[in-house]
Amino acid sequence: MINLNDIEIAQKNVMKPIEDIANEIGLKRTDIEPYGNFKAKINLPLDLPEKKDSKLILVTAISPTPAGEGKSTVTVGLGDAMHRLNKKVMIALREPSLGPVMGMKGGATGGGYSQVVPMEDINLHFTGDMHALTTANNTLAALIDNHIQQGNALKIDQRRIIWKRVLDINDRALRNVVVGLGGPMQGVPREDGFDITVASELMAILCLAKDIKDLKSRINDIVVAYNYDKKPITVSDLGVTGAISLLLKDAIKPNLVQTLEHTPAVIHGGPFANIAHGCNSVLATQTALQLGDYAITEAGFGADLGAEKFLDIKTPVLGKTPDTIVIVATIRALKMHGGVSKTDLELENVDALKVGFSNLKKHVENMQRYNIPVVVAINKFTADTNLEVQTLIDLSDEIGVSAVPADVWGQGGAGAIDLANKVIEKTSEVHEFKALYEADDSAETKIEKIVKTIYGGTNVEYAPKAKQQLRQFKELGWDKLLICMAKTQYSLSDNAKLLGAPTDFTIHIREFNPKLGSQFLVALTGNVLTMPGLPKVPAANHMDIDDNGVISGLY
Repeated sequence: MINLNDIEIAQKNVMKPIEDIANEIGLKRTDIEPYGNFKAKINLPLDLPEKKDSKLILVTAISPTPAGEGKSTVTVGLGDAMHRLNKKVMIALREPSLGPVMGMKGGATGGGYSQVVPMEDINLHFTGDMHALTTANNTLAALIDNHIQQGNALKIDQRRIIWKRVLDINDRALRNVVVGLGGPMQGVPREDGFDITVASELMAILCLAKDIKDLKSRINDIVVAYNYDKKPITVSDLGVTGAISLLLKDAIKPNLVQTLEHTPAVIHGGPFANIAHGCNSVLATQTALQLGDYAITEAGFGADLGAEKFLDIKTPVLGKTPDTIVIVATIRALKMHGGVSKTDLELENVDALKVGFSNLKKHVENMQRYNIPVVVAINKFTADTNLEVQTLIDLSDEIGVSAVPADVWGQGGAGAIDLANKVIEKTSEVHEFKALYEADDSAETKIEKIVKTIYGGTNVEYAPKAKQQLRQFKELGWDKLLICMAKTQYSLSDNAKLLGAPTDFTIHIREFNPKLGSQFLVALTGNVLTMPGLPKVPAANHMDIDDNGVISGLY
C-alpha cells in the first residue's frame, strides 16, 4: 500500500460539481453563487420550510498537545459515517487562517481520508472571506486616523485608540508599531499594533450576526477609542457603519463545499478559540440545521475554550443547544498529558495513559455540567496498542461515558460507523440544557464561574489595569456582558506547561478588550498574544507549486 499524505489524498479525489452537491441537499441553482467548479456561496435567507427537529452535534476535544488530537478529522469522518448510514447530515466548520497554515499547525480541513475539499483552496484564499474581513478592519482603522488628521471633531484621544489593524498571517514584528511618522502630511504619530485577522471583532461579529441588519447593528456598536473625557467613541459616532458593512456583503454568506465522500459541508468564519470565541458562524450552523436532519459542528481547541464559548456565547444567539457533545481524544495526547515526551509516544505506556486521563475526565465533567449527553471519540493512531485502547474505554466507562474508537484518518467514514451509531443514539436522549452562568451576573461572577468550574482553578487575580477597566465598565453599563476568555490552549490553567488537570492555581487577568459589537468582554490572561509569531521552521518552508500549478507541502 502506498502511503499518501493529506494533500496527495485530496488531489487524487474526484469531486462532484458543487451544483450537484447543492441539488442533493435541496438547494436551487439560484440559492448558490459558484466560485469555480467545487465551492460556492449560499444566498440567504433560503426559501425552505423551517425545521425544528434537526439534531445538533458539537465536536470538541481534550487540551491540545504536539501529539495531535484531530478534532476536524473526526468531525469530517463522523459526518461521512452518518452519510454512509443514509442520514441527511451537514457538516459546519470554521475557515482556516493563513497564520497557522503558514506557521506551525498547518491546514484545518481534516486529514487522511476524512477531509473537506478542495483542501488547497480552503486552506489558502478560499472565497476571499478573510481578505474581506482584513480590508474592512483596516478601512475602519484608516478612517479613524483620517478623522484625527482632518480636525478630530470627536476629540479622539490618540493615546486611547483600541481599534488595531489586522493581518491574516503570524507576524510578531507588527505587534507594536508607530504610525503617522514623516511629518504633518503623513498623519498624526501614535502607537498602534496589529492583531491577526481571526482575532478581530469584525470576525466575531460576522460569526454572531443573524443577517445584514444584525451585522450593521453590531458594527454600529463597536467601540474604537475614547475621547479626551474618557468617553467611548463608536463606529456610529464616526458615521461609517455602512461603508464597513458593505465590504462584508459577500463574506457574510456561508460557503458550501464537500468531503472526500461527498458529504455536504458549510465552512464559514474562523475565530481562534484561544484569543476569540472559536466557533463558525451562526449563519453556517443555522444553514446546516435547516438543510440536514443532523448538523455536526466543531469548536476550536479544547472543551475549556471552544466548547465553553460555543455553549455560553454562541448558543444564546443560535437559539439551539447541542443534542450531543463529542470529545475527541488520542492515546498519544493523553500519554503526553501523563508526562511522556513526544519522542516516546510510540511505546506502550498504560500508566502514563491513566495519569493523562485526568485531562479527558475534567473535560467530560465540564460538558456534563451543561447537562448534555457526551461521547468520547478515540481518534486512533497506528501505534495505539489494544491494551491502551481498552484501558481508555474502561476508564471512560468508570466515569459514565462511552468511548468509541474511530479510524477516520485511515478509513474515512467507514472507520467511524460505531461512533456514528453511538452519537445518533445519544442525540435521542431527553435532556435540559443548564447554562454555566446567568446573563445578569457581573463580569467578575461570570469569570469566577468559568475559572472555578471549567478550568478547575481556585482564584482569579486582576492586574491594576484590569481592575480599573472593570470599574469603568460598570460606570458605562458594560459589566454584565458575556465573557470571552483569552487563554493558552495547552493547559486548563493560564500556564501552558501545566498539563493534565492541574488544581490550586490562579488565573491572572492582565487587561480586558471590550467588544460591544460582539456583546462580550475579552479577558486577556497570562501571556496570551492576539498576534502570534511564526516558529523557527514555519510550515511555509515546505510548501511549493510546480510548473503545472500542482501544490505540495500543504497539510
